[in-house]
Amino acid sequence: MSLIVQKFGGSSVADAESIKRVAKRIVETRKAGNDVVVVVSAMGDTTDELLDLAHQVTPVPAPRELDMLLTSGERISMALLAMAIKGMGVEARSYTGSQAGMITDERHGSARITEVTPKRITEAVADGAIAIVAGFQGFNRATGDITTLGRGGSDTTAVALAAAMDADICEIYTDVDGVFTADPRVVPNARKIDRITSEEMVELAAVGAKVLYIRAVEFARRHNVPIHVRSSFSNHEGTIVSNQSGDPVEQPVVSGVATDLSEAKITVVGVPDVPGKAAEIFTIVAGTNASIDMIVQNVSAAATGLTDISFTLPKGDAAAVLAALGATQERVGFVALQHDDQIAKVSVVGAGMRTNAGVSARLFTALSEAGINIEMITTSEIRISVVTRADTAADAARAIHTAFGLDADVEAIVYGGTGR
Repeated sequence: MSLIVQKFGGSSVADAESIKRVAKRIVETRKAGNDVVVVVSAMGDTTDELLDLAHQVTPVPAPRELDMLLTSGERISMALLAMAIKGMGVEARSYTGSQAGMITDERHGSARITEVTPKRITEAVADGAIAIVAGFQGFNRATGDITTLGRGGSDTTAVALAAAMDADICEIYTDVDGVFTADPRVVPNARKIDRITSEEMVELAAVGAKVLYIRAVEFARRHNVPIHVRSSFSNHEGTIVSNQSGDPVEQPVVSGVATDLSEAKITVVGVPDVPGKAAEIFTIVAGTNASIDMIVQNVSAAATGLTDISFTLPKGDAAAVLAALGATQERVGFVALQHDDQIAKVSVVGAGMRTNAGVSARLFTALSEAGINIEMITTSEIRISVVTRADTAADAARAIHTAFGLDADVEAIVYGGTGR
């Protein structure tokens, strides 16, 4: 008998019929002789609808109350799913994040898991019941408050429970058949990947692949939890994400291409090219809690002794950073600030890049032949990321995908339409 943790996203439980379909799948897993723990997200777009409602009530919702509001979405899903399973004659019990022992720090909106004590979940499984857990939420002991884990929190909940309960595998159900070589909505002939290393999946998630969230993949890699990404709309085998790499002879140079339209670029123009100025600028940026991604500093102009520093960050962080830098312009001594929110990051990821020459040349040639200009470049051992114009991102992804021989003969199927 295996212990399987299954996670179903919002598109998988979007309505009553979807919930019944998911319940049938869970019951089939249980009747096959497995113990089952299930983690669910809120139905469909419930979380976004609750966020919109909160902002209609007040421009700046109180973080504590916002968490109380948003966690109601998962509680609805877990209760309905438990009812559906019981209606099929199988015992099921639903639990909130706090009841499931998801202990977090006290930060509202993006809490970090500090401990998992799944006593009640373990007892339910021992009693022969299917345990249904509300994803995305936890509990802080010091304050006694409910918290939320941020975007992708249900994935993280599932992986954390799988690690704490020493599950055999954590199945993440979505509306595509697994992890693909690119987003099928951007590259229709993307190919499903059968196996991928946790290292590669972390890089893909970090640069925009939405099928799994980076915090969940990092947690899985750290605790050696194998993940099976598959569709709740089909019975096809999906993608295994694990710390075990496959045969290196068969390892492709590039495993996947990812696009990210969520970032903006800020350029600090005319910075005195003297020691300490970059440190001063990024200390100011750090004070806003913004997450910086790519950084490029130009060679200073000989005539002026000034340089430009450009960096990318989430679009939502840009306003605070611009305000903080603008307030210190005279002290820092730069000339101007430029803000550009019409950029895209396009990345290639592959463990095979370590041992294969010419990856950069092939990437840049593909973009050149597609007439796409590169604005910024960063690399890691197994990743190359470039910044392009937002309106060329899809063309860039398709050109790169073809250049590295990743195209499939048929178009990928997206069952639900949202990717989650």
